[in-house]
Amino acid sequence: MKHTLKKISDTQIELVVTLSSEDLATAKATTLKFLSRDIKVAGFRKGKVPANVAEKHLEPNILSNEVVEHAINDSMNEIVTIEDLRVLDQPKIELKKFVPYTEAEYSAVVEVLPDIKLGDYRKLKVKKTIKKVDQKDIDEVIERLRANSAEKQDSKVAAKLKDEVTIDFVGKKDGEPFDGGTATDYPITLGSNTFIPGFEDAIVGHKVGDKFDVPLKFPKDYHAKHLAGQPIVFEVTIKAIQTVSLPDFDDAFAAKVGPFKTKQELLDDVRRELVNQNERQSIDTYKDDLIGALVKLSNVPVPQLLVDDQMRSVEQDFKQNLMYRGTTPEQYIEQMGYKDEDEWRNKEFKDTAIRRVQSGLVLSELSKIEKIQVSKDELEMRLSEMQQQFPNMKDQLETPESRRDIANRVLTEKTLDRLVELNS
Repeated sequence: MKHTLKKISDTQIELVVTLSSEDLATAKATTLKFLSRDIKVAGFRKGKVPANVAEKHLEPNILSNEVVEHAINDSMNEIVTIEDLRVLDQPKIELKKFVPYTEAEYSAVVEVLPDIKLGDYRKLKVKKTIKKVDQKDIDEVIERLRANSAEKQDSKVAAKLKDEVTIDFVGKKDGEPFDGGTATDYPITLGSNTFIPGFEDAIVGHKVGDKFDVPLKFPKDYHAKHLAGQPIVFEVTIKAIQTVSLPDFDDAFAAKVGPFKTKQELLDDVRRELVNQNERQSIDTYKDDLIGALVKLSNVPVPQLLVDDQMRSVEQDFKQNLMYRGTTPEQYIEQMGYKDEDEWRNKEFKDTAIRRVQSGLVLSELSKIEKIQVSKDELEMRLSEMQQQFPNMKDQLETPESRRDIANRVLTEKTLDRLVELNS
């Protein structure tokens, strides 16, 4: 066997391979041994038919096609080992020449992982910052706790700020309903500013059963380009109004929401939790910033195949979120003013997908350089933790695929920890 290798790009190579009569003879012997297992010949037990006898009972074209396929597969495996190729996908094979069992030549275009040249990962200029907890942060948590314990009563008087109102509405532009502008039994707290400016204020003063129009303009910076700055009319019907009574923030309230004797104990606990939360967020942000800085300092060619895989993953997650919000991808595309799905994918998913691929490639390279590995004990410990956390998935977590995924996750975590350590 002879082969030549030509680099098409940082992530793609072309091989031209010539197979000799010896290569084809070896492939033919392997092929006949494989095919003879299913051939029935009088006087021989199934699976015991000699190769020379089996050949006489095989259609010549079928045999030669099988031999070529075996020869190509065997030679590709050998070349991958010789050239130390990190293949990403099945190669695209083109048979250029085949003289039966004498000579063959084929080309193969192969997608491969690129060579990554890391920058100086020990001197990344990234600062770790921790957001301070102020009284406003604590007050917001306390108000959420009070809201969760609020008493609500149906009201027949006119709605006022802080009331919870259930409405039906239909948004119309130029007299026609627009996607995403219609809802039934929609709950809204007046004064929460969850709608565009002016909408909630227009509901104040109306009673249950009232039907009225709310003429407004979408903000000029509204995310849906075709609606930004446009005049619209919401047809609103009030279905229900509830007054909300918040409990007093006192020792009794503190004892009700947790194992606290006084409201000061609750305040202290909230502060501790916010401090811990900010610390965790700071560490996560710091790690992300370190990876981003390392990517910028490194030469990281991006295989399109991996980008496409990541784009599909990001898109799937986004569609799931749209479903939870009661919106279809088609509605979202129209709301945002994209001309088609391709524009939507490229503008919203491509950059994220590229960053994910680049991050994964630099971390993989760093783990090799720093000789970071996952021991069997580390894998088993993480597997045990996950099985305790998800007891119904115990068997699923034991599959080879799951074990590989878990090992890769642990390897990534260890590599990130090492990167933090080197830059501390």
